[in-house]
Amino acid sequence: MIKENVQKVLRRIADTCSRIDVPPEKIGIVCVSKGRTEREIASAVDAGLGCMGENKVQEASRKCGAFPGVSWQMIGHLQSNKVKEALKIFDLIHSVDSVPLAREIDKQALKLGKVQDVFLEIKTSPEESKTGFDPRELGASFDQIRKLGNIKVGGLMTIAPLLGDPRPYFARLRGLRDRFDPSWHLSMGMSDDFEEAIEEGADIVRLGRIIFEGEK
Repeated sequence: MIKENVQKVLRRIADTCSRIDVPPEKIGIVCVSKGRTEREIASAVDAGLGCMGENKVQEASRKCGAFPGVSWQMIGHLQSNKVKEALKIFDLIHSVDSVPLAREIDKQALKLGKVQDVFLEIKTSPEESKTGFDPRELGASFDQIRKLGNIKVGGLMTIAPLLGDPRPYFARLRGLRDRFDPSWHLSMGMSDDFEEAIEEGADIVRLGRIIFEGEK
């Protein structure tokens, strides 16, 4: 079932890419493995997915040892007191949402002798439940983050509202990216809106339910 779901997703990505003249291999999939069993994750890996996304450090630490060769990425809110452990697990953190968090990552990465790859999470919608940098303040924040020697910004991430047209929020993120660094990745789009995200410039989509449970 999971293998079939992955094949359906790949076909939808290919169809979307054909409409905007983008090679489908340019689109990366982060398989959202939070709350999934090792058997489910193994099926996703067998289906060709090599990147798993987790929301919680403790859950990821229990799983990661069972899947050598898989890239583990943090896609949920990261608390400062979890940074030290997170840097031992995650190749990429999508959800850096404040300058203090960036500084803590830089501090702990220095101790580990690594440069941590991160994306900056941007709050493109007004929902109070969302975290992320205010787009209007990103310039000042990035001026501080770019000075940190053990953290490397490689992209932007956002989450569109559950209801309504997600395109304006994706387009806003793309506009910010183009202003700061056109080479940055755009991590946006989930099970219900990944096609719209790709059409608006996403090159990384974060998919969980549609892979493990199939289409609605």
